[in-house]
Amino acid sequence: MERFLNYIAGEHRPTRSERWLETVNPATGTPWAQVPASEAADLEDAVDAARRAYEDSDWRRVPAAIRAARLRAWADAVEAAADRLAEVETTDNGRPWRDTRHALLPGAAMQIRYLAGLGEVIEGSTVELRPDTLTYTAYEPAGVTAIIVPWNGPLPVFFAKVAATLAAGNAVVVKPPKEAAASILEATRLFEDLDIPKGLVNVVCGSGATVGDAIARHPGITRISLTGSTATGRRLMEQGAATVKRLLLELGGKSPNIVFADADLEAAAAGAAAGIFTPNAGQSCVAGSRILVEDSIAEEFTDRLAKHADALVLGDPMDPETGMGPVANRSQYDTVLSYLAAGREQGARLVRGGRSGHELFPAGSRFADGYFVEPTLFATPDNSLRICQEEIFGPVAVVLPFSSEAEAVRIANDSPYGLTAGVWTEDLRRAHRMIRALQAGTVWVNLYKAMHWAMPFGGVKQSGNGTANGSHEVMDWMMPKNVWMHFG
Repeated sequence: MERFLNYIAGEHRPTRSERWLETVNPATGTPWAQVPASEAADLEDAVDAARRAYEDSDWRRVPAAIRAARLRAWADAVEAAADRLAEVETTDNGRPWRDTRHALLPGAAMQIRYLAGLGEVIEGSTVELRPDTLTYTAYEPAGVTAIIVPWNGPLPVFFAKVAATLAAGNAVVVKPPKEAAASILEATRLFEDLDIPKGLVNVVCGSGATVGDAIARHPGITRISLTGSTATGRRLMEQGAATVKRLLLELGGKSPNIVFADADLEAAAAGAAAGIFTPNAGQSCVAGSRILVEDSIAEEFTDRLAKHADALVLGDPMDPETGMGPVANRSQYDTVLSYLAAGREQGARLVRGGRSGHELFPAGSRFADGYFVEPTLFATPDNSLRICQEEIFGPVAVVLPFSSEAEAVRIANDSPYGLTAGVWTEDLRRAHRMIRALQAGTVWVNLYKAMHWAMPFGGVKQSGNGTANGSHEVMDWMMPKNVWMHFG
């Protein structure tokens, strides 16, 4: 098996205790690598290294243009190493290689360059209050920051968040997901040949109960970004309260994808299928898992959607022909299966799918023990069912009928989440009414799951408390300072 090490103070090292966690290839269900099982002492080493690098290196003091140039060199290195990084990411979390290699990694390099550019145009402002006093604002780095990365897309989150906090002049400690840490630990090798001070970026792998809790409670960490579940976000808020941490929380979703009778039904069916099933088996916070369909077209649309699900190629995520790979880990696989059972038990109609594991691959296949779940579609008129209210984080969608625009809005907003929503209609007036009425941070009209680093991304209600991406992404990692200078 391969073995990956923590990255602290510019060195690759095991934990102090030399304990390890096995990481499993979800396509085969077999261990393929070991990653560190770090403890609080390892996190303390990383925070110390980050603090020393922040205080002693030239990173926060050099001109922003120089920082930006060094970050752009990092982006070049990401592109050069894309084959190896994609291989590790796909092996570790099951996302199809064709998406990891040809979408996520090229996009990550472009996002690093975008964030480097934002770091060059940090601006304060002046306010004319008195004729004998100059009053202005300046922005300074926050210091030692922390990033907690999710297991459904480790590399893109790692690159984006680290690039943003470095562009602001900070140091950072990263906790990768213990279920899929290998690709981030592999990516730290790129820093060996970059002109970025040693210790400025540190990566410590371990469980949330050890490394995650230590990050939340550490007085030397000023700001934390978490991309993860709402339950984890609540835990982080509770633990960070003692030191009044500033938190950027990007949490869960149960997004409605709403199809009106006047929509282009084939485009809507293709968009809805891609919004929940591909590329990473519904393991996305923006997955369109509730598909609301006007009742006059419900049967026809459901048939179209089922055909798109049937056409998906499920299998080896390293195969370029594969459209959907396995669920990323055993724990999540078991969770998805429990929701399949709950849907049946609560009376939802199983339209298609529902099979998993050995039911999908013949005995003797190396994928027979993988964490595969077939694209699954339920139908029910009852939005109160668990499969309609709780985030499944798997390739499971529910079709819910509605009879009017008002009812569609009521069902869509009847959720503790408010991350994203989709609307399919040819009626321009209706589209604008829906945009205003839906409780969501992002609304797509006649498309779904379109995202870009230049557009702000965040949610309302229990989907988070901040905004990522966009022109202010770097500013979130800085502190404003108010200055009064009297010269009369």
